[in-house]
Amino acid sequence: MFKRNPLYVLMLTLSVGLIMYTVYANFIHDPHAAAFLNHKTNLKRPLPLTLWLNVMYVHVFFACLAMASGAINFNEGFLRRSRKGHRINGYIYLISVALVDLTSGYMAPYATGGKISSVAFNLLNSVWLGMTIAAIVQIRKKRVDKHRKWMVRSYAFCFTNLFIHLFTYVLNDGLGLDYVLSYRISIYAAIAALFLLAELVIRKVYRLGKN
Repeated sequence: MFKRNPLYVLMLTLSVGLIMYTVYANFIHDPHAAAFLNHKTNLKRPLPLTLWLNVMYVHVFFACLAMASGAINFNEGFLRRSRKGHRINGYIYLISVALVDLTSGYMAPYATGGKISSVAFNLLNSVWLGMTIAAIVQIRKKRVDKHRKWMVRSYAFCFTNLFIHLFTYVLNDGLGLDYVLSYRISIYAAIAALFLLAELVIRKVYRLGKN
């Protein structure tokens, strides 16, 4: 979808780097998520650690797959070479997003920050899947420009975890706020920031579009 421009190169570089870091952090450096679980205090229900970890592994795997497949499908060269491959990869992206949402739904009740965080994650899951389905619906109706714009909106939320941790770092380490409070604020801030970022990208890349 994007031409070869600095914006696509930046997005691709960030995506590859984030996938590599995520795989290293979650499967090699800290496979038991000890650092992350250390912040989960005062949970309303016992955390079934083994099951939670297995669900987290599935969550992380499909989050990385969604990020990779989405990045590939934004490459116009790939689209020109193989429309069938683009279509199949698009459904891989859709399935990956659905499985990320499903696993996130399981983990939401155990989210750091309690119910306030859980509500935000459940809202995010619904909206993200909805935007992805909207992109599929638009392309099936041959509305290419609208399809592309909905895909930009959907793909932006592949970076949710990155934005949450960036905001948390600024609020907790930078401003000295309590970690749990920082995390709660950061979830909502990340959702708002990613919506805004997606619209800015759409205006930048598709500023000549009419749909």
